[in-house]
Amino acid sequence: MAQINLLPWRDERRLELKKEFLTIIAFVFALSVGLVLLGDRIVNSQIEEQSGRNTYLSDQIVILDKQVEEIRDLQKKRNKLLDRMRVIQELQGNRPIIVRILDQLVRTVPDGVFYTRLSTLDKMITISGIAESNNRVSSLMRRLDSSEWLADPNLDVVKAAPDYGDQATTFDLTVKVQLPTGSAQTGEG
Repeated sequence: MAQINLLPWRDERRLELKKEFLTIIAFVFALSVGLVLLGDRIVNSQIEEQSGRNTYLSDQIVILDKQVEEIRDLQKKRNKLLDRMRVIQELQGNRPIIVRILDQLVRTVPDGVFYTRLSTLDKMITISGIAESNNRVSSLMRRLDSSEWLADPNLDVVKAAPDYGDQATTFDLTVKVQLPTGSAQTGEG
């Protein structure tokens, strides 16, 4: 039988398989590195894109905050103007009432009584004046009480005033404003 030495052929085959294996490993390694770098670039580009979006949103939020502040300022100005308009309308609406009340105050003054000061607070009128006698003050109070526009006169202070006469007195009284019902309240009639 002839002897054939297969050892060099096996060594060659082993070296060839080893080279193929190392080539495949190098290719897989290169492919892995390439995929990792590609993935890194993709993730970085997405991060940059999201950062750009976030910056854009932040800028838009700042712009909207300014616009919201302007709107709030405009609403405050609008409310102030509405309040002013409401006050003006109330004054316009109360003008006939004020005239009627002053007319009633003049009509209720008996002879011998003089007003020195009138002041109002809410629906109360404070009257200071001089009367020739206490009877004149009583007459004034009765007239105020019988008025449609005035009610509940209350005498606060009565003092003798000898400078104006023997029986003269100074007085302070308060009276409530009472609006009559019906057309007189609206300023008609």
